[in-house]
Amino acid sequence: MDNPHAERQTVLLQRIVKNADRFTEAIVELNHCLEETVRANEQVKTAADLVAKYRKNVHYNLEAARSQSSLADTGASTDDIGTNQL
Repeated sequence: MDNPHAERQTVLLQRIVKNADRFTEAIVELNHCLEETVRANEQVKTAADLVAKYRKNVHYNLEAARSQSSLADTGASTDDIGTNQL
């Protein structure tokens, strides 16, 4: 006569192994999706960096234009512009 406890343990172990295999497959699929997301975000990061640099340059140029405009309003010469700190 077979041991009923051993049979029950065998069934439980088979279920555990099956669930572990399904879990492993899900993790592999999740890793694949995350890798795709990281690759897609590389382009977004590059675009964001370019926009940030562009914004910084625009801000600098606007400040320089305002500085030149205020110097022109006060009657300062363009030679004095190089000595002013922004």
